[in-house]
Amino acid sequence: MPDWHQLFATPYVYLLFGLFFIFMAVGYTVSGKIRVRNQGWVYRAEQPAQFWTRIAFYYVAGVGFIGYYLFKVYEGSH
Repeated sequence: MPDWHQLFATPYVYLLFGLFFIFMAVGYTVSGKIRVRNQGWVYRAEQPAQFWTRIAFYYVAGVGFIGYYLFKVYEGSH
């Protein structure tokens, strides 16, 4: 049985979260709709400003988590 606390203690969890957010952003961008809590679906053609704002959040979060992962890995190597 894997020790989940050990996984979350390593910087790899930031890489996993970053890749998750990037894949979600790509999937929502391709499909043209995004699920919004308590509002249902937001479609690219009907509400473009709200759609692209939420897509941008996913991309920024993904890049941020991957950047933090790279920071932790570089920091640990010195």
